[in-house]
Amino acid sequence: MYLEALGSALLGLVLAWAAVRRLPDRMPGRGLVLVTGALGGVFGALVTHGAIGPGHPFATLVGAVAVAAVLLSLLIRPRAARRLRRSATGRSATV
Repeated sequence: MYLEALGSALLGLVLAWAAVRRLPDRMPGRGLVLVTGALGGVFGALVTHGAIGPGHPFATLVGAVAVAAVLLSLLIRPRAARRLRRSATGRSATV
Protein backbone atom coordinates (compact mmCIF):
# COMPACT_ATOMS: atom_id res chain seq x y z
CA MET A 1 0.00 0.00 0.00
CA TYR A 2 2.88 2.38 0.74
CA LEU A 3 4.40 1.83 -2.68
CA GLU A 4 1.01 2.40 -4.32
CA ALA A 5 0.62 5.66 -2.40
CA LEU A 6 4.12 6.80 -3.30
CA GLY A 7 3.68 5.81 -6.94
CA SER A 8 0.32 7.54 -7.18
CA ALA A 9 1.72 10.73 -5.63
CA LEU A 10 4.58 10.68 -8.13
CA LEU A 11 2.20 10.09 -11.03
CA GLY A 12 0.02 12.95 -9.82
CA LEU A 13 3.07 15.21 -9.62
CA VAL A 14 4.14 14.27 -13.14
CA LEU A 15 0.65 14.94 -14.45
CA ALA A 16 0.54 18.31 -12.65
CA TRP A 17 4.00 19.23 -13.92
CA ALA A 18 2.89 18.43 -17.47
CA ALA A 19 -0.22 20.57 -17.01
CA VAL A 20 1.80 23.53 -15.71
CA ARG A 21 4.29 23.12 -18.52
CA ARG A 22 1.68 22.75 -21.26
CA LEU A 23 -0.87 25.34 -20.07
CA PRO A 24 1.05 27.95 -18.05
CA ASP A 25 -1.32 30.83 -18.82
CA ARG A 26 -4.47 28.87 -17.94
CA MET A 27 -3.35 27.40 -14.61
CA PRO A 28 -3.18 29.13 -11.22
CA GLY A 29 0.05 29.15 -9.20
CA ARG A 30 2.52 26.35 -9.78
CA GLY A 31 2.55 25.27 -6.13
CA LEU A 32 -1.22 24.88 -6.01
CA VAL A 33 -1.23 22.80 -9.17
CA LEU A 34 1.57 20.51 -7.98
CA VAL A 35 -0.03 19.95 -4.57
CA THR A 36 -3.40 19.29 -6.19
CA GLY A 37 -1.87 16.73 -8.54
CA ALA A 38 -0.06 14.88 -5.76
CA LEU A 39 -2.99 14.88 -3.34
CA GLY A 40 -5.39 13.95 -6.14
CA GLY A 41 -3.22 10.98 -6.99
CA VAL A 42 -3.07 9.79 -3.38
CA PHE A 43 -6.81 10.29 -2.90
CA GLY A 44 -7.53 8.46 -6.15
CA ALA A 45 -5.34 5.56 -5.06
CA LEU A 46 -7.08 5.42 -1.70
CA VAL A 47 -10.55 5.37 -3.26
CA THR A 48 -9.59 2.85 -5.95
CA HIS A 49 -7.81 0.60 -3.46
CA GLY A 50 -10.85 0.69 -1.20
CA ALA A 51 -13.22 -0.06 -4.08
CA ILE A 52 -11.41 -2.97 -5.74
CA GLY A 53 -9.37 -4.26 -2.83
CA PRO A 54 -5.71 -5.20 -2.50
CA GLY A 55 -3.78 -7.06 -5.16
CA HIS A 56 -4.52 -4.76 -8.10
CA PRO A 57 -1.65 -2.24 -8.18
CA PHE A 58 -2.03 -1.33 -11.86
CA ALA A 59 -5.74 -0.61 -11.52
CA THR A 60 -5.05 1.43 -8.39
CA LEU A 61 -2.52 3.58 -10.25
CA VAL A 62 -4.94 4.05 -13.16
CA GLY A 63 -7.60 5.22 -10.71
CA ALA A 64 -5.10 7.57 -9.09
CA VAL A 65 -4.19 9.15 -12.42
CA ALA A 66 -7.86 9.50 -13.35
CA VAL A 67 -8.77 11.31 -10.13
CA ALA A 68 -5.67 13.53 -10.34
CA ALA A 69 -6.56 14.45 -13.94
CA VAL A 70 -10.12 15.33 -12.95
CA LEU A 71 -8.98 17.52 -10.07
CA LEU A 72 -6.41 19.26 -12.25
CA SER A 73 -9.03 19.90 -14.92
CA LEU A 74 -11.06 21.80 -12.34
CA LEU A 75 -8.19 24.28 -11.96
CA ILE A 76 -8.05 25.27 -15.63
CA ARG A 77 -9.15 28.84 -16.23
CA PRO A 78 -10.81 30.06 -19.44
CA ARG A 79 -8.66 31.69 -22.06
CA ALA A 80 -8.02 35.39 -21.78
CA ALA A 81 -8.65 35.95 -25.49
CA ARG A 82 -10.79 38.79 -26.69
CA ARG A 83 -14.43 37.91 -26.95
CA LEU A 84 -16.76 39.44 -29.48
CA ARG A 85 -19.71 41.25 -28.00
CA ARG A 86 -22.97 41.07 -29.82
CA SER A 87 -26.28 42.65 -29.18
CA ALA A 88 -29.24 40.62 -27.97
CA THR A 89 -30.72 40.51 -31.48
CA GLY A 90 -27.55 39.12 -33.03
CA ARG A 91 -27.02 42.15 -35.25
CA SER A 92 -24.01 44.33 -35.37
CA ALA A 93 -23.69 46.79 -32.48
CA THR A 94 -22.79 49.64 -34.85
CA VAL A 95 -25.76 51.41 -36.38
